[in-house]
Amino acid sequence: MSISTGTSKLKDGFKPSFWVANGMELFERLAYYGQAAILSVFLRDHLKFDIEDAGLLQSIFGGLIYFLPIFAGALADKFGFKKAFTFAFFILAIGYFLIGSTGMEAFSGWYSEDHLFLILSLIFIFTAIGGSFIKPSVLGTIAVASSSENKSFGYAIYYWIVNIGAAIGPILALIVRDSVGIQFVYLVSSFSCALMLLVTLFFFKEPEQKKVEDQLALKTVAKNMWTVLNNFKFIVFLLIFSLYWVVFWEYFIVVPYYVRDYIAQDAPFEIITATGAFTIVVFQIPINLLTKRIPTFTSIIISFILAATSWLMLFFVAPLVQNMFVNITSEGSTLFQIGLGIPLAMSAIFIFSVGEQTQAPKFYEYLADLAPKGQAALFQGFAFLPIAIAFFIVGPFGGWIYKVFAVEQTKPEMVFLVIGLVGILATILMIIYNGINNKK
Repeated sequence: MSISTGTSKLKDGFKPSFWVANGMELFERLAYYGQAAILSVFLRDHLKFDIEDAGLLQSIFGGLIYFLPIFAGALADKFGFKKAFTFAFFILAIGYFLIGSTGMEAFSGWYSEDHLFLILSLIFIFTAIGGSFIKPSVLGTIAVASSSENKSFGYAIYYWIVNIGAAIGPILALIVRDSVGIQFVYLVSSFSCALMLLVTLFFFKEPEQKKVEDQLALKTVAKNMWTVLNNFKFIVFLLIFSLYWVVFWEYFIVVPYYVRDYIAQDAPFEIITATGAFTIVVFQIPINLLTKRIPTFTSIIISFILAATSWLMLFFVAPLVQNMFVNITSEGSTLFQIGLGIPLAMSAIFIFSVGEQTQAPKFYEYLADLAPKGQAALFQGFAFLPIAIAFFIVGPFGGWIYKVFAVEQTKPEMVFLVIGLVGILATILMIIYNGINNKK
C-alpha cells in the first residue's frame, strides 16, 4: 500500500467522530490505568486498609467496570453516544476526585475512619457506573463511523490506542506519586476525564446511529443474559477462562505489594505494571503475523501455558535476586540502584503479554464455535464476562494469599507459586473441556 493510498484510507474510511471517540478513549484509559497501577498501594499503604479489605475494594471497582457495560451499552444505544459520553466523563471526573480526596489532608475532616470502607465502596460503585458507558460508546461509535471495508482496521486502531493509554497512564502515575504524592494521581485521572467531558460537549458529533432493530433495549439485554447463562457449555468455558484473567489481574494486586515490601519502598512499580501494554504496542503486529496459522485452540493453550510460566518463573527466580541490586553509574559516580527483582517482574509480565497477544485474535473465533447456530454475535457480546468474573475474585484472593504467605510467613515466592498453580489448573481444565466438546 502506498503512502497516499494509506492516507486516503485513513481520511475517507472514517468519520470525524471516529477519531474524536478514539482520542477520548486514549485519555480515559490513561486515567484508568494510571490509577489502577497505584490503587493497591494507595489503599494499603496510604489509607492503611487491611490487605484483604484493600483487595475487596479493588474487586468491587474492577468487577463492575467490566460487568456493567453489558447493560450500559443498551442505554448508550438508546440515548445516543454523545449523551453517554457526557454522563460517563462527568461521573468519572467526580468519582476519581472523590477517591483521591479520601487520602488528602485538605479533606480529612470529610471522612470518618470507621466508615471509610463503606464510603469508598459507594464511591467506587458510583465511579464504575460512569466508566461502564465508555467502552460500549467507543465501540459503538467505531461501528457506525467506519466504512464497512475499514471497520476491522478501525477496531485495530482502537486496540492500539487502548494500550498506548495503558502504557502512558502508569508512567504519569509514577511521576505524580514521586513529585506530589500518590493521592494526587487521582486528580490527574479526574482532570483527564474532565477534559474529555469538554471534548465531548464541543467536538464530538453524534454519528448516524445503527438501524433501530439493531439497538438493544435493557429488557432484551436481560433476556440475552439469561440465554447465555442457560448455556452450560458456554458458562463452563467462561469460568475456566476467568482463571486466566485471575492470573493476569494479580499482577496489579500482588506485584506492587511485593516490590514495595521486598525490593524497595520507592521502586517504580508503576513501570512494571505498564510492561504488558508496552509489549502489545510494540509486538502485536509481528506476533499476529507469526501466530496467525496456529489453530485457535492451540493459541489459547499456548497463552494459558505462558501465563502460568510467568508466575512460576517468579517463584523460582525471585528468591535468588530480590536482595540483589545493580548500581547504575556515570563517570565513576552512582546515579541510582535497581533491584534485580524489578526486571524479573517485568520479564514475567512480558511473557504473559506475549501469550495474551497469541490468544486475543483467536478468542472470538472460539466463542463463535461454541455458540449455537445463529447466536454467535449474541455470545460474543458477553466476551468481557470472564474479565469481570476474574476481577471480582482477584482482590480478596490476592490479598488473602499475600497476607498468609508474604506478610505472616515472609515467603512471597509462595504467592507466586499459588498463582502459577491457578494458571496450571486453568490450562488442564481448558484441555479437558476442549477434549470433551470435541467428542460430542
